[in-house]
Amino acid sequence: MTKLAALPLAEPKSKLHGLDHLRALAILLVFFFHYGRLFPHPEWTHAISKFGWTGVDLFFVLSGYLIASQLFAKIANGEGVLLKEFFIKRFFRIIPAYVVVVAIYFCFPFAREREALAPLWKYLTFTQNLGLDLYAQGTFSHAWSLCIEEQFYLVLPLILLALVRFNGINKGFWVLAGLFVLGFAIRLYSYQTLVAVHGNGDWFWLYWYQWIYYPTHCRLDGLLVGVSLAGLLQFYPAVKDRLLKHGNMLLATSLVILTGAYFVCLDEQSFIASVFGFPLVSIGYGVMVLGAISPSGFLFRFKSGVLSTVAALSYAVYLTHKIVIHVTQELLAGDALPKDGNAMFLVCTVTSLLAAFLLNRLVEKPFLKLRERLLPAKDAKRQAQFAA
Repeated sequence: MTKLAALPLAEPKSKLHGLDHLRALAILLVFFFHYGRLFPHPEWTHAISKFGWTGVDLFFVLSGYLIASQLFAKIANGEGVLLKEFFIKRFFRIIPAYVVVVAIYFCFPFAREREALAPLWKYLTFTQNLGLDLYAQGTFSHAWSLCIEEQFYLVLPLILLALVRFNGINKGFWVLAGLFVLGFAIRLYSYQTLVAVHGNGDWFWLYWYQWIYYPTHCRLDGLLVGVSLAGLLQFYPAVKDRLLKHGNMLLATSLVILTGAYFVCLDEQSFIASVFGFPLVSIGYGVMVLGAISPSGFLFRFKSGVLSTVAALSYAVYLTHKIVIHVTQELLAGDALPKDGNAMFLVCTVTSLLAAFLLNRLVEKPFLKLRERLLPAKDAKRQAQFAA
């Protein structure tokens, strides 16, 4: 999605370069996926858009890792879980830009890429992903992932607070493992009892999205993998030292896992993809995150101003790209600029980046500055330094 917090491990400045590359990769995958699925597009984009849906899973792994790293570092330092501070950070990072985009969707029907919105209260309570009918409420459907992340931001610190209170932080991995296994069971049940009963008819896809793809309880794999990585690196320094000596090997391993996941998920609505594909994708991206933060890996050392800029704009691009692609194609399409042409694809890419830049400068950055004034001086400085 997305929304990256400070990285409270050793050498964070360097490590952010690798994570920026992954954040840029995630938004590019999502952009190609939606462009190739929802809008007229050049044929060559199919090769990328086919697996582009996994960009959201990469965002989930990154969010789980970085948010949990922030919380675990405070626990390890004896500060505990500071709920007020945590929620202030998340509120000013996520809500202002999100509310602006929700307002655009509800106030300007021309901007809507599909026929109808979910009720406003579902967007404002971050419950739009639950029971989402993609056919009747397909506009701004990609807010589903933001709903899952906000629900995650609400629950994770409360769970950690309880574990700290009852001296159970060392049992956290059992909680994570239990939730991970529970995800298999829930998807198995949902597929067999809520989706498969509808057979292979014309509406099978609709039930699959509603009961498998969008619900929080079916899509926690990426966040759980990210949290597990954060706990492993924070509380098991010896394991961390051994792992991070092999950055390029980790990256190569992640590509092997993701290649396997690609073939498992050739039909992402199949039984095997629905039950086993999601966690396989998340594990692959989890290993990739390890490679990106490893000082021995090339992603750690490689710097790119272009990728860093795309990463910085990724949240704004995610929020606005469907609006911008739709409006750009509707306003500019013609004989000289067909909707499914390469030139239109380039124009839509540029306008999406420009819109994201405006949202970032006019909304995101001012509210992040306000957040710095509300946070304790030490933490505000850290947040500004690492561009949470």
